[in-house]
Amino acid sequence: MRITHVVTLVSDDGAYGGPVSVAAGQLGELAARGHDVGLVSLWRGRGAPPHTVDGVPLHARTARTLVPGQGFLGLFHPGLLPLLWRRAGRSEVLHLHAGRDLVSLAALMVAVARRRPFLAQTHGMVQPRGTAVARLFDRVYVPLLRRAAAVLVLTGPEETGLRQVLGVGGPPLVRLPNGVRATAPAVRRRPADVLFLARLHGRKRPEAFVRMAALVHRERPEVSFTLHGADEGRLPAVRRLIAEEGLASVVRYGGALGHDAAVRRTAQATVYVLPSVAEPFPMGVLEALAVGTPVVCTDSCGIAGALRRRGAAVVTDGTPERLAEAVLRLLEDGALRARVAEAGRAAVDAEFSLAAVADELERWYRSARRVG
Repeated sequence: MRITHVVTLVSDDGAYGGPVSVAAGQLGELAARGHDVGLVSLWRGRGAPPHTVDGVPLHARTARTLVPGQGFLGLFHPGLLPLLWRRAGRSEVLHLHAGRDLVSLAALMVAVARRRPFLAQTHGMVQPRGTAVARLFDRVYVPLLRRAAAVLVLTGPEETGLRQVLGVGGPPLVRLPNGVRATAPAVRRRPADVLFLARLHGRKRPEAFVRMAALVHRERPEVSFTLHGADEGRLPAVRRLIAEEGLASVVRYGGALGHDAAVRRTAQATVYVLPSVAEPFPMGVLEALAVGTPVVCTDSCGIAGALRRRGAAVVTDGTPERLAEAVLRLLEDGALRARVAEAGRAAVDAEFSLAAVADELERWYRSARRVG
């Protein structure tokens, strides 16, 4: 089957986060099954767009800001439209990783104009919004999204919000988890190394990570702490807090990492900590599970229940005090670390495997193609 996915932005700093990892992982698994795949996107980074991302063929144009002050929504390139048109013409089915942005809107328009069957996957990005910009955008965007053969969702709350956006009689909403492949990168795990690897955004709560680090440092001064991720407004506050807590020698910001480098860095850590709240389905957590790095997360993480049930993570209420207690338990108990890591790999195999995701995608692609 000839399959094209569309995602808004691929970049060398991983700024667009999970949707890129999800798309590349799905396409990689589909390619391994013999499908002809490709990924269409904007590109932002040093030099020209690469030919591949995580081994998947990439067809990209360099991102430009067409609408200032709107973040990802305002990014586009005039050459992306003919590229989308050509790729849609040679594809049997399209899979659009759709947010509220110009790339997603263009992809929906092309899919409908070329009468190509398509699935949409919204990654929690299309929820009820009351702003004037969102209302205006949705007047064009929502009728096109309603033409999808199905819309893939991660969680119950996402499904509820999306039903409100799409209204009565919209496309079927299908629960599909994010998936990863259990891996073992050839890296050496660092001793007493605690990692935050996510965008520096308010919802990710990097300041809570720094406050946790201050508490752990009082008990275990030899432990090091690193934050990696694209800055989305919280880096100045993080740096101020590091200075205020006197942690400059033990907490550092290492900048953003591309996906391959991020996976290797996660595999090196002793503990991975994600203090996010209301996180639907964090790829960073899944990738830590897949490489055998013990995870500390919050109880508002969308997969916290499954991880707690399996003993695959230490789940906390997200306060710096409880995060610090969880990290100290893992640092001080090697047997616990081993049990949590093993349970994490088992959770990937049983609930979050790319193979199971690809099975479901193939079924929906065949169904969409028949209907289309």
